[in-house]
This record gives sequence, structure tokens and C-alpha cells, in this order.
Amino acid sequence: MRVQVPAWRSDDGAVTAEFAVVVPAVVLVLAMGLSAVQVGLTQLRATDAAADAARSLGRGDDAGTAAGRVARVLPGATMTSGVEGDLVCVRVDAVGGSGLAGVVPVSASSCAMGGGR
Repeated sequence: MRVQVPAWRSDDGAVTAEFAVVVPAVVLVLAMGLSAVQVGLTQLRATDAAADAARSLGRGDDAGTAAGRVARVLPGATMTSGVEGDLVCVRVDAVGGSGLAGVVPVSASSCAMGGGR
């Protein structure tokens, strides 16, 4: 003999409810992972921009040329430079990207021998 289960105790729709909870969580984890990759790539670009600018200033180019190199590699970044002994050092600051990555600050610095040596 089979027992009838009341309609209010049925499992109908349980999978739909679980799926509705899981999908936003998966989307959030995916967005966070892609944002982390974007921040990492921006960090690499900032490091390259700082190295290019430091070498440029080390060769005796003016600050405008070095800033142009930074802007070409990483648009929207700011550059500061200074001299430490025989070294010309550059610091590049930028944001991590767009979306979730836009709240992460990224900075990189690099030094090169000054005076065209």
C-alpha cells in the first residue's frame, strides 16, 4: 500500500530553488576570479611602464617623454620620478582595472642608472 504525501511536503521545485541559490554564487566567484586576473595583468603592465620610464629618464630623456611611455603602456596611470644617488627611480600608480578590480590600487617602481651610463 502506497502512502500519499501531502502536496505541501512534496519535493517538487527543490532543484529549481537550489539552482537559484547556486547560480549567483557561481557568477560572483567567476567575477572575482576574472577581476583578480585583471589586477595581475595591470600590475605587470605597471611594472613594464615603470621600467620603460626609468630607462628613458636614465638615458637623459625629459619627463614628458617618460610620461608618454607610461601613458602608452598603461593609460590613466600617474608617474612620479626621483633621483637616488646614481639611480633614476620611477613609481607608477594606477587602478587595477574596471568593475570589481577598479577598487584595487596598483603601483610599481623601477630604477635605472642615470646620466646615460
